[in-house]
Amino acid sequence: MRTARLYLRLLGAHFRALLEYEADFLILALATVLMQVVNLVFLAALFARVPVLNGWTFWSMVLMFGTVTLAEGVGSLFFEGMWNLAWQINRGELDYFLVRPYPVALQSSSAAVGINGLSNIVVGGLMIGTGLAHVDVVWTPWRVALGVLLLISSVVIKLSISLATNAASFWLSSPTPLFAFAMHQVGDLARFPLSIYPMALKAVLGVALPFAFISFFPVAYLLDTGQSRWVGLLTPLVAAYCAGTAAFIFKRGLRRYESAGN
Repeated sequence: MRTARLYLRLLGAHFRALLEYEADFLILALATVLMQVVNLVFLAALFARVPVLNGWTFWSMVLMFGTVTLAEGVGSLFFEGMWNLAWQINRGELDYFLVRPYPVALQSSSAAVGINGLSNIVVGGLMIGTGLAHVDVVWTPWRVALGVLLLISSVVIKLSISLATNAASFWLSSPTPLFAFAMHQVGDLARFPLSIYPMALKAVLGVALPFAFISFFPVAYLLDTGQSRWVGLLTPLVAAYCAGTAAFIFKRGLRRYESAGN
């Protein structure tokens, strides 16, 4: 609880600093909303030509888009600092974190706040709510609890992959997280059904970098769509595996950190 309180206080300090520039805050929030609107317009145009995509309807696709958007929003709003890890390593700023009685990974993650994350959370939530309102699902208390668990697990998977790929900066000399950015772009493929991709890409998105467990498999299970829908039940296990792997990679990288030198 103490760690959580400190984390929220660090984020709060950055958030208050950002709110000093109200125009920047409003413009960035509006730009984020417009970007998601463009995604929905593209999706609507696609389904105007193709009513069903491998068994997936427009509203089920909106659910997938919303899940990815919400997960990205949580990462941006609460863990944006991890994208500065490469710069912190390159400049030796990680030295400050090492001498403080607080987890280094959390200090790095709370070093910045992405205002666009707030818009993504709101828009992603609206997309999920609207999508659920237009699909035929019989909701029981068990299914509601399972849906919440799958959503939380999806967010954990997204955050874990981001932390693990950014931690690769311990082995690289670049001050920018090029590898993490590249993997983030790969993650955009999770907005669409895994079944439309070739086998090699399915292996990447389903096993090597399990982005498919952020959206495709959980939504497929809840909507009872596709032959592999039962795989969605593995999402919490995949989340635990990703979190453990990300923590392991970060700790191994931290061991080889040698500061920036003189």
